[in-house]
Amino acid sequence: MNAKSSSQQVLQRAVEQLLWPLCRLLLRHAVPFAAFEEMAKRVYVRVAMKDLAIPGKKPTMSRAAVLSGLTRKEVQRIVLEQHENVSDVADRYNRAARVLTGWVRDADFSGADGAPRRLELEGDRGFAGLVKRHSGDMPWRAVLDELLRVGAVEQGSDARLQLVTHAYVPQHSEVDKLDILGRDVSDLIDTIDHNLQHGAADPRFQRKVMYDAIPVSALPALRQLSGRDAQALLEKLDQWLAERDIEAQPGSADVPRARVGLGIYYFEERLEPRLASHVTPGGPR
Repeated sequence: MNAKSSSQQVLQRAVEQLLWPLCRLLLRHAVPFAAFEEMAKRVYVRVAMKDLAIPGKKPTMSRAAVLSGLTRKEVQRIVLEQHENVSDVADRYNRAARVLTGWVRDADFSGADGAPRRLELEGDRGFAGLVKRHSGDMPWRAVLDELLRVGAVEQGSDARLQLVTHAYVPQHSEVDKLDILGRDVSDLIDTIDHNLQHGAADPRFQRKVMYDAIPVSALPALRQLSGRDAQALLEKLDQWLAERDIEAQPGSADVPRARVGLGIYYFEERLEPRLASHVTPGGPR
């Protein structure tokens, strides 16, 4: 077996493994295989046209057909489709996240103890002023509706606003959680793909720690420890990034910029008891 066929087999097993939880989610939401197949066709064509285009040459439907294995007719149908615009979703997420960060970090919106204080709706030091300072020209009522919708903010009987969570994490909306699935998992796969191609010269951080013989009784303590320490690290990085965010700075339209971040997630799988001689040690990966 040559190296290419071996890597193809490993890739196939890896894809089957990552498809397992994805297919479980699709089936639970009543998405049939035909719909998944159509999604895969669209992405194959768009990747072939955009990401794998030959530098200096205009992408063609014929080349996309060759790369994807689809007929030219199918490629043409997909290319001519109206693409769903997801920029509004991303913009809503970014602006809401910046407002929450400003509420936590900006001293003008903190109390004497340094904690985020309850805010009046209007005024320079109220929620309207917070949005104006940290989210550009977005109407403050639109930002408020979004933060109320995802459960990040609560409004008291006196109309003042109370910060519930320091992060933009939808608490109640399944639609928003599914949108996070697309963004976060694609970011992880992008990082792995980058490291496969450029890891020797330009590696991106990609690590995990895993043990497979931890007693179930220890899991609550691990969830608490990992959540506390991970949140502390993310807040430290958030402050560093917020100080360098040029989104709302005047004259920054032509400044080269990048979307950058670090994701942390907890995973858990219940296993059957097994003999001690079969236990493999764990540790950082």
